[in-house]
Amino acid sequence: MKPPIALTVAGSDPSGGAGLQADLKTFAAFDVYGAAVVTCATAQDTTGVHGVVRLPPEFVRSQVDAVLDDLDVGAAKTGMLGTAGIVLAVAEAFAGRARRIPLVVDPVMVATSGDPLLDDDAVSAVRERLLPLAALATPNLPEAAVLAGHPVEDADGMRRAARAIRDLGVAAVLVKGGHGTGAATDLLLDADGFREFAAERLDAGPLHGGGCSLSAAIAAGLAAGRPLPDAIAEAKRWVTRAIRGAQAIGRGARPLDHRVRPGR
Repeated sequence: MKPPIALTVAGSDPSGGAGLQADLKTFAAFDVYGAAVVTCATAQDTTGVHGVVRLPPEFVRSQVDAVLDDLDVGAAKTGMLGTAGIVLAVAEAFAGRARRIPLVVDPVMVATSGDPLLDDDAVSAVRERLLPLAALATPNLPEAAVLAGHPVEDADGMRRAARAIRDLGVAAVLVKGGHGTGAATDLLLDADGFREFAAERLDAGPLHGGGCSLSAAIAAGLAAGRPLPDAIAEAKRWVTRAIRGAQAIGRGARPLDHRVRPGR
């Protein structure tokens, strides 16, 4: 039997801790075949982003079409898209396929180091064109604040943001609580209402690629046919264990340990 197939549409991180490199490692950990479309090339390491080259939108679209026309993709995710043109190209590529290919949108706006990864004019394109195609959006607290249009600082703010983002047309929203305090609680809002996914907040120091890896793990679960809540729960457990194994590979933030296998 062929393995499940998941596609990542994201920027490249040559240091391997985030972006499509982290996504492909995550897919492999879940025994899912990974395909990858490059949107942006970055000069990036664990200390920050030192340069970005954004690919032409039409070439990004050609990559997506090439993969989706050939491979039986079970789920896809987006990461760093960079420009409004790339956002629109990706949205157009998935517009006729969204019903059969669950799309996880990780609205990557700022790197862990604080470097911007999404142009200001691209935010509107994400809101208006990409989110309505998504089975799930996975904003962290700062991203949720931008998408919802109000500060998100506590549990009540997370709920209000989830409602506002879901009103944009996305089927479900997972507001990630990693930037908050207390337990690392993520909040899901879907057609069945709110649900919390809590985990111990680990004192692992600055991390690199956690959001990329979580959304990729969810996409891997969806590609394998798991219901969304089950895919989120399994991804959350896996990311927590991967954070425990994070090591100082470079001079900056620690990448997750993508060698961790689910359920072990």
